[in-house]
Amino acid sequence: MERILLAANYSNLNQLDILIMDQDIDIDLYFSLTCDDETCVYDKVIEPNLQRMSNLEKLALYLAIDYNETFIDGNYLMKNIISYMPHLNEFIFNIRSIISINNLTYLPSNDDIQRSFIRFYNHKIISCVDYFPNQEIGQCHIYSYPYTLIYYENITNNYPHGLFNCVKMVELFDERPFEHEFFIRITQAFPFLEDLTITNMEAQQQKSDDNNRHFSIIEYPYLATLHLLRIHDDYDEQFLLNTKTCLPNNIHLMMDYDVLQRVTQNLTRDATRINYSKVEKLSLHHKVDLSRYL
Repeated sequence: MERILLAANYSNLNQLDILIMDQDIDIDLYFSLTCDDETCVYDKVIEPNLQRMSNLEKLALYLAIDYNETFIDGNYLMKNIISYMPHLNEFIFNIRSIISINNLTYLPSNDDIQRSFIRFYNHKIISCVDYFPNQEIGQCHIYSYPYTLIYYENITNNYPHGLFNCVKMVELFDERPFEHEFFIRITQAFPFLEDLTITNMEAQQQKSDDNNRHFSIIEYPYLATLHLLRIHDDYDEQFLLNTKTCLPNNIHLMMDYDVLQRVTQNLTRDATRINYSKVEKLSLHHKVDLSRYL
């Protein structure tokens, strides 16, 4: 416990809650660990310390585990955490694990992950499995229902349906394109979205131009910050064209300078005028060609 309290090996730790109520006979002990950034010390630091907490009655884990040997699933939690805590009666978790898929002969499916929770009686567990061939990694996101965090990271086309009223910050990432229908689902699933980041270099397959308005217009009533940096130009158009999106007033927009010039046609494109006029703060990123200075 002393090592946990010192937290010397948790470089990304931003929250640690421990509640201990010591009575004559009963000991109620609650431990909560939140690490927003991806950690690579789970098996060497976090897990061994958790296994020492044999008196825990309530445990909450909110982790992103980078390049683990295997996905964190129900069998893993049962064997490496729960079996060490005989008094545990409440376990809340939200865990995203990432593995390298190089040389793997079998890639677990989402059905495999769901079956691993068969011994989690009276618990609703949500899972989502994705594989990214270009980066040669796999991702497995598991959480106990209901979802309680204010952020949801690395959402793909495959994300589980649901309503996430508590979520205000969303990050989208995929190696498959995000179509217009996907963004409709996002606004329905996250009605109070305030901060949106998109990472996707794949072009959309279903497109419309300035004169073809067969798409419904998507509204983001609470959106305050929009990150459009590592993306294909199609997603800048997705949010700047008023035939696709209605942005709220006073938005903070972050995007690449060259892309802004292309998509808005040097700020002369009529279809982008309305949404661009709603930008209160603009943060431009520009790729500098260093070869010119050598």
